[in-house]
Amino acid sequence: MKEHNNTKLQIRLPLFIAMGLAAGILIGFTFADTSPVQGDLSGNVQKLKEVLTLIDRNYVDEVNTDELVDNAIDHMLKELDPHSSYITAEERIRANESLQGNFEGIGIEFNIFKDTIVVVSPLSGGPSEAVGVQSGDKIIKVDGKTVAGVGFTNSDVQDHLKGPKDTKVKITVLRKGKSKPIDFEIIRDKIPQFSVDASYMIDDEKGYIKVSRFSATTYEEFKEALVDLKDRGMKKLVLDLQGNPGGYMNQAIKMVDEFLKDDQRIVYTLGKQARYNTQAVSDQKGLFEKGELIVLVNEGSASASEIVTGALQDNDRALVVGRRTFGKGLVQAPLDLSDGSELRLTISRYYTPSGRSIQKPYSDESEYARDLMDRFNHGEFFSADSIKFNDSLKYETKSGRAVYGGGGIMPDYFVPLDTSQTSAYLNQLFTSNAMQEFTFNFVAGNKQRLESMSYDEYYNKFDVTRAMLDELVAIGKDNGVKSNRADLNKNRDLFELHMKAQIARQIWDNDGFYPIFNQTNEILQQAVKMFDKAENLDRTKF
Repeated sequence: MKEHNNTKLQIRLPLFIAMGLAAGILIGFTFADTSPVQGDLSGNVQKLKEVLTLIDRNYVDEVNTDELVDNAIDHMLKELDPHSSYITAEERIRANESLQGNFEGIGIEFNIFKDTIVVVSPLSGGPSEAVGVQSGDKIIKVDGKTVAGVGFTNSDVQDHLKGPKDTKVKITVLRKGKSKPIDFEIIRDKIPQFSVDASYMIDDEKGYIKVSRFSATTYEEFKEALVDLKDRGMKKLVLDLQGNPGGYMNQAIKMVDEFLKDDQRIVYTLGKQARYNTQAVSDQKGLFEKGELIVLVNEGSASASEIVTGALQDNDRALVVGRRTFGKGLVQAPLDLSDGSELRLTISRYYTPSGRSIQKPYSDESEYARDLMDRFNHGEFFSADSIKFNDSLKYETKSGRAVYGGGGIMPDYFVPLDTSQTSAYLNQLFTSNAMQEFTFNFVAGNKQRLESMSYDEYYNKFDVTRAMLDELVAIGKDNGVKSNRADLNKNRDLFELHMKAQIARQIWDNDGFYPIFNQTNEILQQAVKMFDKAENLDRTKF
């Protein structure tokens, strides 16, 4: 099952990156620490046990001691750093799914239109496709329970349709052209999730790869995309890490190794215990050790994204273009607890090859939480001159270029946020699901015509008409969005581009969506003009 909710990719919301606070970098294995509790720590543990026992026995009202313990753990971790966290056994499965590269469910892309779950498409090769579920089917019951018209949310849908592999679920659907509902019994299976969102040729020699996170399968996905682009004649590459919140460190290290010659430092870590002190160096023949490379970043690029960026910048291997990254330089280890819950504990700091720690200060929790908002309010998203660096945190790349630690990675070339690529009305049409509903209806009614076109023909010749925009406005009204013709007329090119990109996604997936959508990607549009600077990077002073 795949939720059809791509708003964050489509609308220019300047403050969308609050998600960065949840960003993390995980080492790819669990440490088992079986050493006994000793000294003062033993006394503290006993004190907590006594307090919990007294509350349970004597407190005037009934209490849920499990919740008390969970809350106590949460409060303890907040005293440490912003990224150490506690995950209950129930939350653990969902929290890990995005990093594992797959989940278990029925294999549909869905959306909720007018309080009804609609199958946008059954995923190719998935269990729903195998039993005959079709695009446009409206799911009205799950295991005999009515799910239409009862206020189901995306989370509710996932709770009912996801489940362990080989378990069964029954759904009842309404299908256009059929007078009676249709029942399906579906056996759940593993459904892959992809972290390489798109890879395509920008022109005859420039390739583009978009990586959305660092999951367990990211390196293999990336390698496959890189091989494919090289086979298509790629000589220069844009690696897009904008908005990538991080993930597994080992996947980031493997990716960097494809770009560096042997025996170049990628990253190192230092912790309280020696076993947490590590160093990674390039040690294999990379697929793209030569050829110009540009990395795109912004304020939503965090942790593992910053490891990749810092390693390539410090080794003078890539030109970094965009805005200052999030500033996450802490490493967490997932530690299993006896009841199936998990402690993600910060066990080390990581450093870029030049010695930079890019972790921003976190002594004040409230300041840390509002850092990105403060950057926006102070004008950092619009002017590099508003960013001040501490000379005591100055380092040098291999060629002697100045770089700084202490709070994210500053790009070699700054690109301001383009506020002309925003529309409040368009945002409302997305958040109300009006754009998604229009796209679904249009593709369903024009699928044969669209599928008969080549992508190049669609890209170059398909035009969004006034009638299509009028229909979008009408759907918006039905979904509670007041018409704003002044905004639409002012930003008509933006409306048309987003609509065209959404339609392309339904026919050609992300590889059809991104070449159109990326016309609004101001960082990419600037970057493709800078390959001459990437070529001479080790001889250039910024």
